[in-house]
Amino acid sequence: MTSHTLTTAQAIVKWLDNQFIEVDGAEMRVCGGGFGIFGHGNVPCLGEALYGVQETLPLYRGQNEQSMGFAAAGYAKQWLRQRFMFCTASAGPGTSNLVTSAALAHANRLPMLLLCGDAYVTRLPDPVLQQMEHFHDPTLGVNDAFKPVSRYWDRITHPAQIIQSLPAALATMLDPADCGPAFIGLPQDVQGWAYDYPGEFFEKRVHRIRRQTPDAAEITDAAALLKTAKRPMIIAGGGVQYSRAVAELTAFAEAHQIPVVETIAGRANLIDTHPLNIGPIGVTGSDSANAIAEEADVILAVGTRLQDFTTGSWTAFAKDARFISLNAGRHDAGKHRSLPVVGDAKLGLVALDAALGPYNAPEPWVESAQAHRADWVAYVADNVSYGDNRPNSYAQAIGVVNALCDPCDRVVAAAGGLPAEVTANWRTLDPGTVDVEFGYSCMGYEISGAWGARIAQSQREPERDTITFCGDGSYLMLNSDIYSSVLTGKKLIILVLDNGGFAVINKLQTNTGNESFNNLIVDCPTVAAPFAVDFEAHAASMGANAETVENPAELAEAFKRAQAADKTSVIVMKVDAYEGWTTQGHTWWECGTPQVSASEKVRAAHAEWESARPRQRKGV
Repeated sequence: MTSHTLTTAQAIVKWLDNQFIEVDGAEMRVCGGGFGIFGHGNVPCLGEALYGVQETLPLYRGQNEQSMGFAAAGYAKQWLRQRFMFCTASAGPGTSNLVTSAALAHANRLPMLLLCGDAYVTRLPDPVLQQMEHFHDPTLGVNDAFKPVSRYWDRITHPAQIIQSLPAALATMLDPADCGPAFIGLPQDVQGWAYDYPGEFFEKRVHRIRRQTPDAAEITDAAALLKTAKRPMIIAGGGVQYSRAVAELTAFAEAHQIPVVETIAGRANLIDTHPLNIGPIGVTGSDSANAIAEEADVILAVGTRLQDFTTGSWTAFAKDARFISLNAGRHDAGKHRSLPVVGDAKLGLVALDAALGPYNAPEPWVESAQAHRADWVAYVADNVSYGDNRPNSYAQAIGVVNALCDPCDRVVAAAGGLPAEVTANWRTLDPGTVDVEFGYSCMGYEISGAWGARIAQSQREPERDTITFCGDGSYLMLNSDIYSSVLTGKKLIILVLDNGGFAVINKLQTNTGNESFNNLIVDCPTVAAPFAVDFEAHAASMGANAETVENPAELAEAFKRAQAADKTSVIVMKVDAYEGWTTQGHTWWECGTPQVSASEKVRAAHAEWESARPRQRKGV
């Protein structure tokens, strides 16, 4: 038996370098490389090991650990969870900066490998630089904070442990039901300890993502229920895309003439013009989707965790509506009294199609849904239009880009007002081209996640543009990957839409009867002299092409220049903080409002908010 004497760090890297996956008939490394910022907790050992695999596991230098994690998430989404990136950070604050990224990946069910520095196992030099001492438990450290936001967690205290830990971590990341971030803590001394590893551990292995066949009895029960439906509806979630089941979803809907609505993560399952695409559902949805949701009697939810923005905090549906949930995850399949079908979306839709036989939704129901959709299409067309002295708005910027981009370009948005505006107003031109990060709704994802997606796009043909919509608040929170994109030659088109602060939260604040306070810059009591950030100059200082436009017409011309450019372009436009929001399409959303207040406006808003609560479906 051959053996290899390697350090723990060297063995980790050598093992990763030999793990492959089959994607569309081609073999490629399941790990596409990594994002790293070196420090004393990872540079001497892990850095030494990574130096030798620069061609096969490229390491992208990060500017901020949290943004590295966001980039890894954007990469995993672009590859539909078939490939992942690792992130490495030093012991201490470098690693703890990744906690938010891990939470984002956990909420979105995305694979990400975290290789993070840790305290010395021997404890001989304790306390060491950046060590967080726990007085009553010497085994407890900052890295334990990753336990609730990781699907797999381990701390390596002996080199031999990675023989078990690495395959377990990879199995978690590739499991459709259990997918999420895997955390491996690497104590600084253990990283450099050597061990005689068996040669078999490093043999090339080709992985395939499991497709779980649904239970036949569950398919039979689901078909029997669906056959009773007079007003059926399909909710298509992000899991449809991760299962690569868009074609099966489309065929199923067409075969049985069932209207389809989309979640935020499920945007771009169907193209905008498909006659059975009734629009996005929920709080950030469309009047059309929400109208049929109120009437539907049987709802087939495919690949969705039924988050509150999808369900309108469970007020979007009739109380007696019956749910069938087809999901790879047992936890998601059984939510809210659903009839569960646990299994792969692609296989499940094919099996359900066969079991359903000649059933078709009643024609008047389909025609009603399509009439609602036609009304919504007309509303969006007006909403994104400009002229007639309308104030600049998010919707107008979205409409400009939508009209000019290539159908296969990828669009990215995240927290703030833009997820709602993109979800409602974007007209999908090609399946799988929209990434609205709303699983964790994380400000700062916009630019970093787009950079990660662009890295993934560069590994596929043909390459397309990655376009990201970013508010001024998110830009100021995390913008350094503009520099990363320029350094690495991964071109982005970034639209910075400046409304003078956190305007969407200001809207929520005033809608709940409160006064504008601490959200818009002009309403911050501690601001001595409000002034506008020169976003154009800031972006240009990081090497990007940058320009400021005054209106949507100028934005259109600037976007054409960005398309023709060979490096990252940032286009800045001011939008109104109060006018121009999409006002239609919203369901109720449960938001804690004060039961007692000295303000009459707050009391009135609370009473109005609570008036919708009787419609709320009670879960079990």
